[in-house]
Amino acid sequence: QVQLVESGGGLVQAGGSLRLSCAASGRTFSNYAMGWFRQAPGKEREFVAAITWTSTNYADSVKGRFTISRDNAKNTASLQMNSLKPEDTAVYYCAASRTFYTNSKTYEYDYWGQGTQVTVSS
Repeated sequence: QVQLVESGGGLVQAGGSLRLSCAASGRTFSNYAMGWFRQAPGKEREFVAAITWTSTNYADSVKGRFTISRDNAKNTASLQMNSLKPEDTAVYYCAASRTFYTNSKTYEYDYWGQGTQVTVSS
């Protein structure tokens, strides 16, 4: 089992920045690919970014604005979000996958956090 806890969400104006963190406990963190997804009201959960050790993958909508990273020594994954837009408003979820690849599908992930709200005002 892997337990994931997100933090860092909040309210920010368009053009601003936020940094989300995901703290992992349980199994060996470095054995898992990590991903970030988001879900806006009335919409399906969508892929944002994923990371293995050195490989990353991003949704087209966030490329150049968001950066995913991980610190295996601290069992954390992070998502730096810059140039935020109102359409980035959603609940953001951290996820861990036993399939060590930069997975972009929700079914490829085995463990999920509870989510953290990000609201971008115009």
